[in-house]
Amino acid sequence: MFSRVRSQQGVATVGVVLLGYGIMLLTGVLGQAVPFAVAAAVVIAGELALATRYAATAALLQKAGLGLVWRRLLRDLSVVLLVVSAVRPTVGAIIAVLLLPAALWTVAVGTTALGKVTDRRATTPAYTRNIDLGALRRTPAAPAWAQRLAGLRLPLLNVLLVPAAVVAVLVDRATPVVVTGLVTLAAGLVVAAALALGWWRGRGRTPGVLPVVHDWLARERPEVALYFAGPAKDVYQANMWLAPVEAAGRRAVVLLREAEAFRELADTRLPVICVPAGVDFMNLDLSPLRVALYAANVGANIHLLREPGVKHVFVGHGDSDKQASVNPYSKVYDEVWVAGPAGRERYARADVGVLDRDIVEIGRPQLAGVHTFGAEHVERPFTVLYAPTWEGWLDDDPYHTSLVLMGERIVGGLLAAGGVRVVYKPHPLTGTRSKKARAVHERIVARIRAAGGETDAHSLDGTAHLVVTGRTPALFDCFNATDLLVSDVSSVVSDFVQSQRPYVVANPAGLPEDEFRRQFPTARAAYLLSADCGELPKILEVTRAGDDPMTGARRELKEYLLGPAGANPMDRFRDELGRLCR
Repeated sequence: MFSRVRSQQGVATVGVVLLGYGIMLLTGVLGQAVPFAVAAAVVIAGELALATRYAATAALLQKAGLGLVWRRLLRDLSVVLLVVSAVRPTVGAIIAVLLLPAALWTVAVGTTALGKVTDRRATTPAYTRNIDLGALRRTPAAPAWAQRLAGLRLPLLNVLLVPAAVVAVLVDRATPVVVTGLVTLAAGLVVAAALALGWWRGRGRTPGVLPVVHDWLARERPEVALYFAGPAKDVYQANMWLAPVEAAGRRAVVLLREAEAFRELADTRLPVICVPAGVDFMNLDLSPLRVALYAANVGANIHLLREPGVKHVFVGHGDSDKQASVNPYSKVYDEVWVAGPAGRERYARADVGVLDRDIVEIGRPQLAGVHTFGAEHVERPFTVLYAPTWEGWLDDDPYHTSLVLMGERIVGGLLAAGGVRVVYKPHPLTGTRSKKARAVHERIVARIRAAGGETDAHSLDGTAHLVVTGRTPALFDCFNATDLLVSDVSSVVSDFVQSQRPYVVANPAGLPEDEFRRQFPTARAAYLLSADCGELPKILEVTRAGDDPMTGARRELKEYLLGPAGANPMDRFRDELGRLCR
């Protein structure tokens, strides 16, 4: 409701501002100083509101072709019209009144070009972590104040011409406008001079990060690379492989391609190199590499896939029954590593071109810290983790996530059960594509808050209901504090089976039970929950009593999904890396 009112206010502000500009032009032509001044005051106040309170509406105005540049041009034109119509200056004064605002615009365009050249030269071509860069020679840059004022922000100074034009009409002389125009032009030239000086001092210099990166690669000769070229919002996909790669005992490096992803990467002792530009990345000497591990299928993978002598392995970011787990793109890799027989059979059924001989079962080394059922006893309320997947990329799949159709009923039923602690941990991408999913998520958070829960939890301690959306506590930490999981068809379910604790899989489409378990093998040992959540009270009763008929099925399913019970997945991961490195 509040956002709708705010949007309406923004639209009204836009209407008033555009009307004000129209009145400024009209009164400028007619030489009417008083209505011109009133309209100008309204316009200035409206522009300030658009820049602060209604930025989203202002962005729409920009898309409609009425951005700040055009509006400032209209403002300056109205000033010239008012002076020429009302003051009737000399020819020299007319030329000055016309040329001075235009000269500042020319300086603005020039500083825009100069700023781009300077920024491109000063931009760091690589970012590193856990690598000693030594003493790097920094590229001189223009002062921060000059960078803030430069470019098409400079004509903002011409707003001073508005009161000057009103004064010019009152005294019947163009002098106030000419003097003000000279002052604003001088200010623009000072900004241009500061930018030019920064450019001159830094000519011929480039940031020294890339040479240091080249030296480090030649000296340390890493043999294993964890490669991630996705955006920051997907960096959790790389985060889950940091600990296994670190524990593998090989000379390893993390290679990233986006600066924001670099900043969001979890803490690690591994050396990290981020090189955003494709040309810079492909110029790195990566010949020492023997194995490249890919956590996601993205287009920029090609920049490393082209490296000869490297074994390219897709490790993904979790095995699940979703279509994304058998992407046809996977056949570009030398090998595809999956957790257990389920992953191998999934590729066989999908028939996307990945050969059986290229599939390697390694288990899930990330799950070493997930305690099996009964491994520890902690006095706490019966805890239910609701961890739905996100809405996915397909508009025509309303059953990809339980959140939209069932989420509120699930959380409401758990809160109403009494003696149950709810931990809600949505997928990191929840709400990024679907407004419905985002709205449901916000209502669930509000509902947990109303029940006395903590909606920005950073710890699992205590007994309150929790909403966990940050990097910590991690999903696997939540597993260890959970007695019952409620989730969707996703890798969350596959990983939770490691704990051998009971879990529920949502069936929002209402498929028959046998058909659902056939299509989604990860649900073979699950309790199923239909869209009306009618089964939830019975599931809670059975699992809280400890009389769980699915225990044996979960034990069998664990080997199918994650590999033999006696095999250590970290050892398998380490052995397979060793095989490829040799």
